[in-house]
Amino acid sequence: MHCPFHFKCFLVNFQDGGMRLLAGCGDSLIHLWDIANGKHLSSFCGHVDYVHSIAMRPNNLQFLSGSEDGSVRLWDIRDGRQSVHHIEPHKNENCDRPYLGKWIQTVAVDSADDWMVCGGGPRLCLWHLRSMAPTTVFDASNVPVNHALFHDDSIISAGVEPYIHHWAINGEHRARVPSSPTNVFSVAVNDRSVSSKVLAVAGNCHKIDICTNFGYRAFSLSFC
Repeated sequence: MHCPFHFKCFLVNFQDGGMRLLAGCGDSLIHLWDIANGKHLSSFCGHVDYVHSIAMRPNNLQFLSGSEDGSVRLWDIRDGRQSVHHIEPHKNENCDRPYLGKWIQTVAVDSADDWMVCGGGPRLCLWHLRSMAPTTVFDASNVPVNHALFHDDSIISAGVEPYIHHWAINGEHRARVPSSPTNVFSVAVNDRSVSSKVLAVAGNCHKIDICTNFGYRAFSLSFC
């Protein structure tokens, strides 16, 4: 698998017994490869700037992407000729933060396939996937959002500040958890474990925070 432009984001898609790699790249395209043989299968064209985030819908047939161009696009993985739908959150007055820019850094989809959350320069916002309409704007700190994900009945978000935020779907702010990084790049939950779920937080420092109870930092792994 070769791409002349650096990867900005990627995910592995399981379909028909095989594994495929989706990668958002610096050429504004999303590329699809067959992992088993390295064959390039398709390129998804529609964005006009860096692709920062990709999220697969539970049916494994559609995915969403967020870009520096300010749009979130919905794609059918079986047909890469054009996006099925797209939204531009910065054009919504409740989401827009022109002083931070229009770029979309994070996109996530819930497991029930009802909701999508996205943010970056624009405020973190919840969108209904069937109507593609915004329903909730999360009143987080006035900083860029780098990462968001769904977990159980909550949304977890982080950005350019030393905190992890926990939200209810209706916008209620449930918790603000301090983190070692002052700029959080990534938040992950080991969803495959039923009994021992942990939250891991990484960013602009040599520590990865581990939260065994998501309401506080249990310890940090140090990489020096």
